[in-house]
Amino acid sequence: MQEEMARREEAELHRSHQKPRSPEGWGLLLALWYLAFYKPIITESHLRRKNIKFIFIRFSAWQYAGCDKLWAGLVTTLCDSIRHHFGALPLSVYHVMGTRPRFASGFSQKEWVLKTDACLKLWGLLLVLAVGLSILLVALLVPGIKDHHALKVVGSAVTSLSGSGLVLGAVSVLKNLLISEKQKIERLTNSERFASQLGFMSKVRREVEVLVDFLNFMEVFERRRFRVVLEITSLDICYPEKVAGVLNAMNTLLSEANTPFIFILAVDPSIIVPCLEQTGCMKGLADNGYLYLNRTVTLPFSIPEMGARSRLRFLEAAVQTREDLMYRIITSNVERRRAKCRGAPAAPSWREADAEAVRCIHEAFRCLHDADDPLARYLPTSGAHVRRIVNTIPITLRLLLHRAGLPGTPSPRAAAAWVVLADQWPCRLSWALQCLEDAWQSQPAPDFGARSLWSVFQENVGELSALRQALHNVLSLDGDPELFQTFLACDFPFTARDAHAFIGVTVNLDHSIRHKMGLLRGLDRLK
Repeated sequence: MQEEMARREEAELHRSHQKPRSPEGWGLLLALWYLAFYKPIITESHLRRKNIKFIFIRFSAWQYAGCDKLWAGLVTTLCDSIRHHFGALPLSVYHVMGTRPRFASGFSQKEWVLKTDACLKLWGLLLVLAVGLSILLVALLVPGIKDHHALKVVGSAVTSLSGSGLVLGAVSVLKNLLISEKQKIERLTNSERFASQLGFMSKVRREVEVLVDFLNFMEVFERRRFRVVLEITSLDICYPEKVAGVLNAMNTLLSEANTPFIFILAVDPSIIVPCLEQTGCMKGLADNGYLYLNRTVTLPFSIPEMGARSRLRFLEAAVQTREDLMYRIITSNVERRRAKCRGAPAAPSWREADAEAVRCIHEAFRCLHDADDPLARYLPTSGAHVRRIVNTIPITLRLLLHRAGLPGTPSPRAAAAWVVLADQWPCRLSWALQCLEDAWQSQPAPDFGARSLWSVFQENVGELSALRQALHNVLSLDGDPELFQTFLACDFPFTARDAHAFIGVTVNLDHSIRHKMGLLRGLDRLK
């Protein structure tokens, strides 16, 4: 993401010839000037900007597991990280004097508009203050007028009233400077009346809205887009109620349109799903945690099992920290493997590989969009599932191209069909893959790779039917069974060899489902 950020920054500078600003040094004074006296306008040219700055925030749920409300820890971490990134002073001034950005009317390219009302108020206060000070000085210093107490009272009153407005503004900025958003939310959660505080969620939501508006303001000022990336880890070692609270907080933060947040949820579904099913948040979803995750996650990325090369790399890294092991024997094997790699032809450049990936992605999407292609008939009607497929196809194709040196690399159309298959029938596909794996681990026939995936499923469908009670929640994720048969038997007759090529890059299929099936199948055979 850092490399993509730098590449976009360079491309945007080449396109617009405008350097981005930074709220540091003289830029901080300029930012405070714009915060106080100008309104930001979101123009068409701003919306065309492609340069993005990512703000990375790590949230370990285990650190806040002892809190009554774990989601409050998520919101406070978000507020505190943004405050540290931009500095306390700009955010404090925005709380008092900032203006929410608005969209430009027509095709105006003017990004800043003077706050005439704020300027008039300020000049009015300064003028009244100057008049009051003049009257007070005249009443105190000019001979013959010193004895007029009424003039002194008038001068003092005018000076006090005008000066109090300026002092109140400075005090408000100082208050926001000393009391952060994190402290405000923590004060609300620590209150004894926390459980009965009806307006608590609205106050938290208001703080988050101010942060979002401040980010939009800084986007216009810095001439770039912002995305706040929250990496949530250790959620699968918390209590079930805490898990549901964090997911609800995520949905709350993402509920607004054009929200600048990206959540990376690193969890084990086999642990999270039972936690969700134990809480009360499953009402209306047939107590199915998988359905809840499918509606929450827009880009699933299930990491496959570690391959042989990755295991060797992992072993190499581990052995390098232990010199007391048989280091020389293993390093000789590593050197031998590297020597083989040196004899291989040079890999294509980054630009060539990226151009080839873009071509394959466009071809896959053309197949999906072609009404005459059978693949278009299997697209889901749910908008969330369509987004998952659209998000997953580019990643799958890039992973396939990364393994392009291997024989039998599938076509973009086949890759798109496999992504649709994994999205629409995750249970049945996982069962077929588990049966393939079990058959391969026993004594496979010489022509095993040519067997169709549908024939493997047909041979073992009776066993799946016997386990339908244990796999009830997973089976409910699948689409129409008749369409599954048509898909695999007629339109896309994938073979065992195809499944072997795809299994390492299938990121939208939850591999914990297949592991659960393997365990149930093994236990059933023990009977």
